[in-house]
Amino acid sequence: MSMSPAWYLRRLSRMGPREVGGRVGDVVRRRRWRSAPPACPRPADARFTAVLPAGALAAVEPEAAKRLVAEADRLMAGHVEFFGVVRDDLVDPDWWFDPKTGRRAPWGHAFDVPYRDEDAVGDIKQIWEPSRHQYLTVLAAAYAVTGDERYAQRVAEHLRSWWAANAPLRGVHWISGIELGIRLLSWVWIRRLLDTWQGAADLFENNPVAVNQIWHHQRWLAAFPSRGSSANNHVIAEAAGQLAASCAFAWFPTSARWRDGALRSLERNLRGNTFPSGLNRELASEYHGLVLELGLAAVAEADAAGVAVPTTVRLVLLRMTDALAAVVDNRLRPPRQGDADDGHGLVVDGPGTDRWASLLATGDAVFGRLDWWPEVPESDVRTPLLAALLRPYAKNDSPRRVTRPRSRPAHFADAGMTILRGPEKEGPEKIWCRCDGGPHGFLSIAAHAHADALSVEVRHDGVDVLADPGTYCYHGQPAWRQYFRSTLGHNTLQLDDADQSVSGGPFLWTRHARTRVLVADTSGRNVARWCAEHDGYQPSVHRRRVELASDEREVRITDEVQGAHRTVRLAFHLGPAVTAELEGNRAALTWTRDGEERSAVLELPGDLNWQAHRGESDPPLGWYSAGFGRKEPATTLVGTGSADGVRGFTSVLRFQG
Repeated sequence: MSMSPAWYLRRLSRMGPREVGGRVGDVVRRRRWRSAPPACPRPADARFTAVLPAGALAAVEPEAAKRLVAEADRLMAGHVEFFGVVRDDLVDPDWWFDPKTGRRAPWGHAFDVPYRDEDAVGDIKQIWEPSRHQYLTVLAAAYAVTGDERYAQRVAEHLRSWWAANAPLRGVHWISGIELGIRLLSWVWIRRLLDTWQGAADLFENNPVAVNQIWHHQRWLAAFPSRGSSANNHVIAEAAGQLAASCAFAWFPTSARWRDGALRSLERNLRGNTFPSGLNRELASEYHGLVLELGLAAVAEADAAGVAVPTTVRLVLLRMTDALAAVVDNRLRPPRQGDADDGHGLVVDGPGTDRWASLLATGDAVFGRLDWWPEVPESDVRTPLLAALLRPYAKNDSPRRVTRPRSRPAHFADAGMTILRGPEKEGPEKIWCRCDGGPHGFLSIAAHAHADALSVEVRHDGVDVLADPGTYCYHGQPAWRQYFRSTLGHNTLQLDDADQSVSGGPFLWTRHARTRVLVADTSGRNVARWCAEHDGYQPSVHRRRVELASDEREVRITDEVQGAHRTVRLAFHLGPAVTAELEGNRAALTWTRDGEERSAVLELPGDLNWQAHRGESDPPLGWYSAGFGRKEPATTLVGTGSADGVRGFTSVLRFQG
């Protein structure tokens, strides 16, 4: 979608004077850059020394290597899936083509490409994703563990093809800093993983085209960092890529300056993007994973180059890892909160490898696991490689100087996230319930937030019962973008058919609901309780109480509306595995887990008129998105009525057996 003049005015209104000044400077700089780009300085000593330590590859478990090679062979055959679109054109990719829409991005100066306009460019995510070159890090890793030169040769063919098709500042791949940063990180790891291949040096340091690309990528990132209200996960990716490249490819007169600037940016923005509790301030779980991956990969490059990293950087990454270990369910799935676009910082594994298990395994290797951490059942390729480069934190920095949780945290006051868990008498807990009482989002635009105040997620043995529907899309499909981040699109209460927070565009919120948690008793003695309220429907106030009874295996949700007469819609979104039979205000729920049938009963408020919706498109209702670009029908139960004279609406989810 293209942005209207009104959108630009709304966007400008969310910026402070310093950000406005910085963006004016960016505009002036872009105009200067329209002339012929400067020549890349000739490196005096272009050597690559950031190799894997001896024994790192030997530490890769056979099962993880097997998954990696299976994925590499699929890629060699040209097969790949990006955001729900299956492709078979990866043997010889067209770097500017979007197979989803059939469109090809226009040629021209990077700053002129209307990348938000799907009619002109195509689905920008489909075009950008292959050019992050993370599938090439998989092929390079397959070469590293097998020695099969077919993988290395394919990597070389594709890099040379990409460099030839994407001259500096020309076209769609020179628009967004996050793309340049992640691509640089991929190139560092490709060079490292191909180090024993005889063609590695001629592909990189002895190749003037590669050297020119590496220099121009870093020059771009140094000139156009994400600013102010946009300094979210994007600025972390920019700093991580810049730091990695300036450490591993330290070939230029400006390398030290770029490195020092990237390290300062990483330290400042990691702190700025992370609550003291360790949760990501965007309150989007997938971006917590992305930022953690980027941070670990960036520090690994600094450690490999012998560059001193501020202690605060490692401390933030440690807290993020502990927070991740605290919030995952018994199947190691984190909350489905806020936006998710399946972005990764560093990929060297096959798709069968669990992202969250991998991050916890790396955390164990680098920081040391705590007694309450969940067990990680499988191995991965990335952990031993990163751990071989990273300086172990706990061993060298005295863990006594760091306060880490002695028991599993359940309430994160700064992030407003509370996890209620069922009993652990017979092994790991079966019931997992996330309650959302946090800020609307991060920074003034809250780009990746959803209008989900007081929403809940409930899982039973890792199965979504009351589900967060997810994200599905960012660009080009405004009705679907609006639905998946709307109040009606979450397990919460909507008043007068309006969202709690006001949207000004697909990544812009102009008014944010304010939420406060009143009770968070997670002690688990018979009943765990949570209560919070928000002011998104002024002058009315929506207050919600959630109780999890450990003995009765029951989740009780009570909603109150304090204020003037309002129409109400209360939604409960069921996971795609759950079948519902609705009779009046009672829904019988069934699903299967590990071949065993499970069931529950959802008793709904009789004051409301209940209907089941599934797979509706006009308007959208009754959908679940397991990943970016993918959606499937799921049942949504919606109760409508009035809050006039009704003190509260009580819903009870009772698990059977």
